[in-house]
Amino acid sequence: MKSGRVTPFAHGFTLIELVIVITIIGILAAVALPRMIDAQRDARVAKTNAIYGSIRSAAALARTRCELDVAGTAPSPTAVNCASTPPKVNMDGLMIDIVNRYPAATAAGIDAAAALNPAADGLTAGGAGTTRTYDVAGGTVPNCRITYPEATQPTPGVFVAPMISVVTSGC
Repeated sequence: MKSGRVTPFAHGFTLIELVIVITIIGILAAVALPRMIDAQRDARVAKTNAIYGSIRSAAALARTRCELDVAGTAPSPTAVNCASTPPKVNMDGLMIDIVNRYPAATAAGIDAAAALNPAADGLTAGGAGTTRTYDVAGGTVPNCRITYPEATQPTPGVFVAPMISVVTSGC
């Protein structure tokens, strides 16, 4: 039979020890949580800037391929090219829609040229008419966005590059 006395080798934690451990965990969580939240914001800003760079590079490469097609100095590997109607360029085996010698603001234009897959890349693609927008998942719309407007042709033979913009204030 047990006598009810505490043996010198009792197992477990006392209430004070438990309270101290929970307090320490709470303090650590209060210090670490803001850093984790800021890291997520930094990741969204980096992602937005990377996609912005990808779109700018793709537009420049498509323009270069288009100029080569029009000049005839480097024959296109396909019969349809930038000199065709409607104009298209071949980039890595994909036919990219072209408007004013730059990728069109569509899925078959700039999305294909930059190899963007909005669903897989955590983006919401939108826009209307001659503008394509990309909102980064987790950011505040429209303050975590890349905007791609189509190139313009103010006068015959003069093409103005798209003014691609990025906003990261709400990422």
